[in-house]
Amino acid sequence: MTALEFNTAVVNLYKSLKPIAFKLTRDTEEANDLLQETLLKAIANRDKFTDGTNLKAWLYTIMKNTFITNYHRLVKRKTFIDTTENLHFINSSFHVTENGAGSKLAMDEIDTAIKDLNHEYKTPFMMHYKGYKYFEIADILNIPIGTVKNRIHIARKELKGKLKSYAKP
Repeated sequence: MTALEFNTAVVNLYKSLKPIAFKLTRDTEEANDLLQETLLKAIANRDKFTDGTNLKAWLYTIMKNTFITNYHRLVKRKTFIDTTENLHFINSSFHVTENGAGSKLAMDEIDTAIKDLNHEYKTPFMMHYKGYKYFEIADILNIPIGTVKNRIHIARKELKGKLKSYAKP
């Protein structure tokens, strides 16, 4: 396909891509910008298009990826990074002090529940909690990976039963 044929085919698909651009952006001006950027990228990357493939699908992919990239840029631009030392005071008009006694009691109860687990369940559970992958636990304990998964599942189930009072309603 020559450059002129390609450009003509791309421009002819303009009207069929416009509703898709509007659906992505939900704004007429942004849809026009997205469409223009898509067509510009398509024409600039004409050499990457393979003759005999679906041009409309190729353009749609460029449009979708352009939209996603622009969205990520926008989100990143709106992200506020605080560089002050007192991060916990950000956007706070008053000082709040929390009593940590409740969380200390909860942690004690969780620790007790874990200590009460049967050793064959507690060991793989704690290894998984510490970040080991299933296959690593299986290698270290010299047991099948299915057994590791089963023991971790049983440990979670037992802990869930013992710590029902901390479940969210």
